[in-house]
Amino acid sequence: MLNLLIKDPLEFIIIAIPLLYSIIFHELAHGWVAYLMGDPTAKSLGRLSLNPLKHLDIMGTIMLFVFGFGWAKPVPVNFGRLHDRRKGMILVSAAGIITNTLIAFIALFLNRLLSLSPSSTPGELLYYLAQINIMLAAFNLIPLPPLDGSKILMGFASSGVQNFVFRFERYGFFIVIALLYFGVLNPVIIFFQWMILSLIKLLLP
Repeated sequence: MLNLLIKDPLEFIIIAIPLLYSIIFHELAHGWVAYLMGDPTAKSLGRLSLNPLKHLDIMGTIMLFVFGFGWAKPVPVNFGRLHDRRKGMILVSAAGIITNTLIAFIALFLNRLLSLSPSSTPGELLYYLAQINIMLAAFNLIPLPPLDGSKILMGFASSGVQNFVFRFERYGFFIVIALLYFGVLNPVIIFFQWMILSLIKLLLP
């Protein structure tokens, strides 16, 4: 990303802005669904906002611009305050994935509807918007903590299993990074990308 900024600032902006807001919308979705299901934690902390400053994580932002892979501050969710903890865990965790998939669908739909040239700025923007959101949705479907896929599965697990996984969630991030570095998760991400893109293609008119 830094090389792209130096070589082609316009291309950098075209990629960076959709990437940043795709991550923000992902986190917002978690917070809104949690709020609707009884947990006002994110709302009370001012996290239900489109202001990037409310969501930016310093290390995650640095990683984003250096490696093209980063993260925002996770929206805090108190699963114990949800009206239905088990159902809430599934819906809150799935909300970000569904939001990213929906954004990708809208981007591809607009691209088809407007018949944009792939080399045009709007065409590039919609292309990157779709690709970024498909990648985010696929990545978060991985059933490893702290990713959303693990929490969706935990929604179907017993309370004992949930508590066990939550205790080790702090180490999950480092495990995920290591697996990404060695390419172990690449086939899983590619499969989920294919699955999401296939679903979108079924829905496209």
